[in-house]
Amino acid sequence: MAELNWNGVYPAATTQFTEALDVDIAATQATQSALVDDGVNGLILLGTCGENNSLTGQEKRSILAASREAVGGRVPLVAGVSELTTAAAAQFARDAEKAGVSGLMVLPAMVYVPSEDELFAHFEAVAMATSLPIMLYNNPHSYRVSIGLPLLERLAALPNIVAVKESAPDTRRFTDILNAFGDRFVVMAGLDDVALEGLMLGARGWVSGLTSAFPQESVALVAAFEAGEIEEARRIYRWFMPLLHLDAEHDLVQSIKLAEQMMGRGTERVRLPRLPLSGARRAQVEAIVEKARSTRPLDAVRYEPA
Repeated sequence: MAELNWNGVYPAATTQFTEALDVDIAATQATQSALVDDGVNGLILLGTCGENNSLTGQEKRSILAASREAVGGRVPLVAGVSELTTAAAAQFARDAEKAGVSGLMVLPAMVYVPSEDELFAHFEAVAMATSLPIMLYNNPHSYRVSIGLPLLERLAALPNIVAVKESAPDTRRFTDILNAFGDRFVVMAGLDDVALEGLMLGARGWVSGLTSAFPQESVALVAAFEAGEIEEARRIYRWFMPLLHLDAEHDLVQSIKLAEQMMGRGTERVRLPRLPLSGARRAQVEAIVEKARSTRPLDAVRYEPA
């Protein structure tokens, strides 16, 4: 696989479904390959947008194998680890390593809200089950638990825990982590509508939802920032912001998949308990996407990805 260096744009790729809501392997591969063609630096598989917790274990493993087949060694693949129990998470980490992915994005155990000691034990067990580099996913709004600095201090003893996807809306977290740990952990911006702020405060890259629908703009935004073209980065970001706000809502998966469909990059099909957007909310999201599509800020991609 390609080297995992945690730089640049890592879209949280969607899982595509047939009309019968079976996993559509060919369509999933096609969306992934198209993102790579558009210059993203890596792919996050089986994250929130990949509908991890709506898939069976076998479906997850099939998607990992198919993704490696589709993407090959062109970019690194990072697999989400999101399970109900620690034992299941550790086993999936082992299976993902066997499948040939480059790294893991590990979430707290689903449903149960752990204490700090329990959260440490969960992450430690998963880290001990694999030699792959691990990015922890901090999203206190969604998972009702925060990976605080004292916990990161304990986790720093585990050498393969190397990165944090920071999805708290409080941008002070970026500076606090970097002040506390220096370069011990790579910090990735994980909430779309504070992505540029995260990069300015020291995030190395961006784990993005809306990149699945607008990859060229996402790549150009990060490339402009890295080139020191801050005014250009701001220009793209201001155009992007109404779309990026969708990533912070509870229906982000449906919104992102609807945007993909409108941009000809996939379908909006989701599995229950999610339903496709309808009514006023659907009209609102369609209007946001249509305005973005009609005012795209790039005549051509000015910046080539590193």
